[in-house]
Amino acid sequence: MKELSFELQHHDPGSKARAGLITTDHGVIETPIFMPVGTAGTVKAITQQDLKKDVEAQIILGNTYHLYLRPGTDILFKAGGLHKFNGWDRPILTDSGGYQVYSLSQNRKINEAGVTFKSHIDGSRHLFTPENVMDIQRLIGADIIMAFDECPPYPCDYAYARKSLNITHQWLDRCFTRLNETSPHYGYTQNLFPIVQGSVFKDLRRESAEFVASKGATGNAIGGLSVGEPHEDMYEMTELVCDILPSDKPRYLMGVGTPANILECIALGVDMFDCVMPTRNARNGQLFTWNGTINMRNKKWENDFSLLDPEGDSYVDHFYTKAYVRHLFAAEELLAMQIATLHNLNFYLRLVRTARAKIIEGTFAQWKNEIVPKLSQRL
Repeated sequence: MKELSFELQHHDPGSKARAGLITTDHGVIETPIFMPVGTAGTVKAITQQDLKKDVEAQIILGNTYHLYLRPGTDILFKAGGLHKFNGWDRPILTDSGGYQVYSLSQNRKINEAGVTFKSHIDGSRHLFTPENVMDIQRLIGADIIMAFDECPPYPCDYAYARKSLNITHQWLDRCFTRLNETSPHYGYTQNLFPIVQGSVFKDLRRESAEFVASKGATGNAIGGLSVGEPHEDMYEMTELVCDILPSDKPRYLMGVGTPANILECIALGVDMFDCVMPTRNARNGQLFTWNGTINMRNKKWENDFSLLDPEGDSYVDHFYTKAYVRHLFAAEELLAMQIATLHNLNFYLRLVRTARAKIIEGTFAQWKNEIVPKLSQRL
């Protein structure tokens, strides 16, 4: 068992973008990287085989809140952890459930001890503390596990953000203590990433980044963004934090975002991303392409027999037509969601692979400035 390591390979001369390698016990991850979200032990509408062969995903996510509620840690432990349960033999990251608790604002109570919440499944009451969230993530068995934090809403006033940050920092200390008191269950290392919070207040973000950096973790995360704030605020907070977090450790921006968001934040020094957008939007008929987004439910595609995306890399792009995929969505066929999910995830992974290649070439900044306006168009 070896602790996660990060090798910084290249810097882009025109920005703060960088390319590196993260090494875990389940394999190597080339950065910058996008991580498909597999909330309940599965990336919706796609098989693990397609994730590996077509999408070429190097790491996926699981969600502590959802996996804790269903199937439950007893089943996951009996299976030998999430890797064995879902058949994914590459790295896995689990978030702590903090964001899900945040999104259950009508059904939870927060204090310094932890969070009491009601299950969205059956209304049963549960308690998450920094200690039992570490225990749950030990049982799930991800390679990278996240600290339990509170994600403040946007907007919130300074007093709330300050109180929330104090709780997050107290919880982080308790997470490290608990993790150091316990051992992995499945014979490989689990790496705890702290999370920087502080809403959109510069002094709080700076304080949190310095506190997190002082922990000497194998990697660090930036949370509490892409929760409704303007993109300008997201970028400002991201840059501020990236300038403080250690450069020899991977930086993970949680829950971000659109293709343009990802490229802009790569330019600020972020290495890792996740977001439900490519899969959720796929199930609603939205495709991301190099020339902008396509709504496959629109009638304009009804008689368009051109290939789904001639510039795409997925096999679905060169097999199905726009008219056919539009028909599948109109008929509410499950194949529509599968095709769209394959396309979008393939696009997102190709986007970060291309970004990495441009960083290595030293041309990332120029390429990013040229491509971002196209990505934001609606076709």
